[in-house]
Amino acid sequence: MALIPGARLRRRHGDVDYVFRQHSDLLYLTGFEQPAAAALLTQNRYVLFVQPRDSEAETWTGLRPGVEGACERYGADEAHPIGELAQRLPEFIENAPRLHYPLGEDRSTDDLVVRSLEAVRGRARRGVTAPRNIADPRAILHEMRLRKEPEELELMRAAAEITREAHEQAARLCQPGTHEHEVEAELHYVFRRRGGAGPAYPSIVGSGDNATILHYIENRDQLQRGQLVLIDAGVELHGYASDVTRTYPVGGHFEGPAREVYELVLRAQESALGEIRPGATLRALHERAVGVFVEGLIELGALEGSAGELIEKEAYRPFYMHTTSHWLGLDVHDVGDYHVEGKPRPLEAGMVFTVEPGLYFPARDERTPERLRSIGVRIEDDVVVTEDGFEILTSSIPKRPDEVERCVRG
Repeated sequence: MALIPGARLRRRHGDVDYVFRQHSDLLYLTGFEQPAAAALLTQNRYVLFVQPRDSEAETWTGLRPGVEGACERYGADEAHPIGELAQRLPEFIENAPRLHYPLGEDRSTDDLVVRSLEAVRGRARRGVTAPRNIADPRAILHEMRLRKEPEELELMRAAAEITREAHEQAARLCQPGTHEHEVEAELHYVFRRRGGAGPAYPSIVGSGDNATILHYIENRDQLQRGQLVLIDAGVELHGYASDVTRTYPVGGHFEGPAREVYELVLRAQESALGEIRPGATLRALHERAVGVFVEGLIELGALEGSAGELIEKEAYRPFYMHTTSHWLGLDVHDVGDYHVEGKPRPLEAGMVFTVEPGLYFPARDERTPERLRSIGVRIEDDVVVTEDGFEILTSSIPKRPDEVERCVRG
């Protein structure tokens, strides 16, 4: 038996809540998008606990599926008001040998589960037994989520198409005098206009030295001629994330060192992509990108010495401090182990991840050569492993230098 709780509304300020987003595990299993819900699963029964219909509450916050809708619209075998979970859970877990439940995610539900176990143990004289152990359902569930079904991939392809349009529209705004927040607004406009829930994560629009800050989200500076603009933004569509980074030249022309760095990052990404196949590992992709970067950083004058020694000492890390890939799905940094039995996990068909090498040369770092200062470039695509290779879900988003320049020039 498994009990999977959903997310709750969280207060933003005063009497205003954050925009609700369902916990990804419950969303994956049920598709149920309302707050204050939980799913109870056995081998032959699927039960939803949900907020009941309430005309007064619905006047303020919108219609609820309620208990009837949980069965009719979401396929539950039975459903009950969420307020009855504490009362009903002991009956459900009687004589179950094991309870799968994610301890530690929600303290109030943890307490409810503990009380339910105590209640069942108190019925021992009736011949009733309580679950003898609690297992973490994420060990199974996250393995399921790691391998995408065809229907999931179709959603991720649709998300990639929306993200393509958003990036192309935003690229046209990368002109001197535009503000970063104006570019961000264009991205979010397309995300919502095309039916997405909005950005899958806080959008990054970093111009000049801001592009060297990995998670820069203030997006308030004005674009200047000669700068690069790093845009890391993707839509969330029916819960699934797109995660794309492109780097655009303000005004539409890569010049001097900026073009050299851009072409180096593109070579590193292409080298990493060439490594993808079933049985390969994300570590191997990263090592391919690092190898290209170290050779290029020597040529750029940012590093000195032999490539082998520089890689061994990780001398590249001031300029490339993150890994090349992460899993992608319902979460932008999706679930799934990266290592199995202490070794890098072999890739399998259906696994989706990013390939996102980048180089960053902050002006504030004395190790940065003067001619490279305030240049930040990242190129990121979403990839799914196939039976005999891979598919780039975001391949329609331009990234060759001349294509990117044309996008900016419109």
